[in-house]
Amino acid sequence: MRALVLSRYGGPEHTALIDVPQPSPGASELLVQVQAAGLNPVDFKTRAGALKIIHNYPLPIVMGNELSGVVEAVGPGVTRFAKGDRVFARVDRDRMGAFAEYAVVHEDHVARMPASLDFPSAAAVSLAALTALQALRDELNVGAGQRVFIPGGAGGVGTFAIQIAKHLGAHVATTASPRGEALVKRLGADVVIDYSRERFEDKLSGYDCAFDLLGADTLARLWSVLKPGGRVVSIAGMPEPAAARKDLGRGSGLAALFWVASLSTRLRAARHGLSYRYLFMHPSGTDLAYLASLIDAQKIEVVIDRVFPFAEAKEAMAYLERGHAKGKVVLAMS
Repeated sequence: MRALVLSRYGGPEHTALIDVPQPSPGASELLVQVQAAGLNPVDFKTRAGALKIIHNYPLPIVMGNELSGVVEAVGPGVTRFAKGDRVFARVDRDRMGAFAEYAVVHEDHVARMPASLDFPSAAAVSLAALTALQALRDELNVGAGQRVFIPGGAGGVGTFAIQIAKHLGAHVATTASPRGEALVKRLGADVVIDYSRERFEDKLSGYDCAFDLLGADTLARLWSVLKPGGRVVSIAGMPEPAAARKDLGRGSGLAALFWVASLSTRLRAARHGLSYRYLFMHPSGTDLAYLASLIDAQKIEVVIDRVFPFAEAKEAMAYLERGHAKGKVVLAMS
């Protein structure tokens, strides 16, 4: 089968579309004929070796973290799916494998595709929407009447986060460029700050929580937007000890490293009377089934920036890495 394989950490020249053996499903696993696969920043960060401290994959390895497709075969013990089912999934982060004609996925990480979506749209959901759902619902406990700041709302995670926060009953503020303003307003944002000419901290105050998608200068500036007792969950800042233990299931060594690395961020949060949490999302077929129900009920719209053919996988990665996509970038296998 054809697959995008990473042979060495570094630049795009270390990835190639090559023929590799087709995998076989083990116990509780599905073999999925991949129809489309979503791209995410974690893909080019993995390729560059930026995440080796968390996942130091044995190379070569097939890349890719989310997919949609058709079940080709099931392994021993699978009870919820059968050959021919149309499914989508965030694959096991310890093995990847979505950028290929066939992929093996654990049954617990899979859900049936939303009936209203085609394969490219379904492939765009899993990682970004699960990240948004788990951050807003499970970590920030967003509910009716709360005020939530989501900087970077026009990106892949942001487009889902705005809609999920609105579904949970929140008032949502976000930042966007003039090109992205109409999009985030359509998705439900109540307040939109044009980051090209305004500073959000001059416009917002008294918010209950923030879901940080950008890190760096944005994270350094958002503390003053929140009221004392507020909470920040980030997917772009510095991981802290709870992320090592709760999200990655790792021991004291990585937790200690994250404690040191995140110390200045946590101290700044504490000085403002806030809590800080870094989130590594986890695959969940149950959560995907819930998201599928929201999509089919037209509570959530899937925003696609561009669909590339699988033969242009490296070009698609380069396009995403330039950082201007509005919504998700997807590979279509056929």
